[in-house]
Amino acid sequence: MKNTNAMTLANSEVGTIGVADYKQKKFEVEGRMIKTLLILFILVVSTLHVSAQKTVVLDAFSKHGIDAGILSPANLQEPDDYAFDFRQTTIAANKTTVTIAKFDPSGPKEEQWTVISVNGKSPSKGDISSFRKNKVKEGASGQADDASYKIEKESADYLVVSYKPNATTVSKDAAFMKDCRLYMTINLKSCKLEQVQALNEKPLKIKILNAEKLDLITKYSHNDQAKRYFPINEDLNIQAKFMGQAVNVQTVTERSNFTKK
Repeated sequence: MKNTNAMTLANSEVGTIGVADYKQKKFEVEGRMIKTLLILFILVVSTLHVSAQKTVVLDAFSKHGIDAGILSPANLQEPDDYAFDFRQTTIAANKTTVTIAKFDPSGPKEEQWTVISVNGKSPSKGDISSFRKNKVKEGASGQADDASYKIEKESADYLVVSYKPNATTVSKDAAFMKDCRLYMTINLKSCKLEQVQALNEKPLKIKILNAEKLDLITKYSHNDQAKRYFPINEDLNIQAKFMGQAVNVQTVTERSNFTKK
């Protein structure tokens, strides 16, 4: 009889432990589920916010018959299937440097850029190597932050849309661009993009320079044959300081004679 009572008590205790374990596991599962749902909710709300920001711009584009492809930075880069002439003038510390080059996509990858002259003279091997290296870095384009899109201005003649680069897609060399806002100016008469202006929103660290102001204006021309935009002129102005001294840098880049290859 004692053994029977002992077995009954033991079974009762096991049952109690089993119920307790079940309740604990159920509590843990429910806790994880709640956390997952909260995270999912935050992600959904965040996604809706991002979509809402971009949707306002896309709705404006649709209303005016504007190609939404211009919102992709990759579609506004130098073409890699067209040959063109290139001229760049840089003024810094009262010194002017003029570089003339050509791009031909039909050549080997490492030789597609040909530096014709630097300040009217034949380029050195260092000039050529430095130029080509910089062009490779320049070619990497980041993406826009969808949540940052805004309509800055909408008139009878122009639509101005702004956005910020996505900080996670900006290259290391152009990390300072995450603190800039870009403004796209679209002509509503032609429904074509005219220019994109980048302005810094806070002081920047650009390599060895501490820049108070960055102003980059890129003008575009729509090529009907290619059905895309080509950057034809860039005007970059930087007001900075180096070792406490004011340093102003201006670079003007011109591209012309685009030819399909």
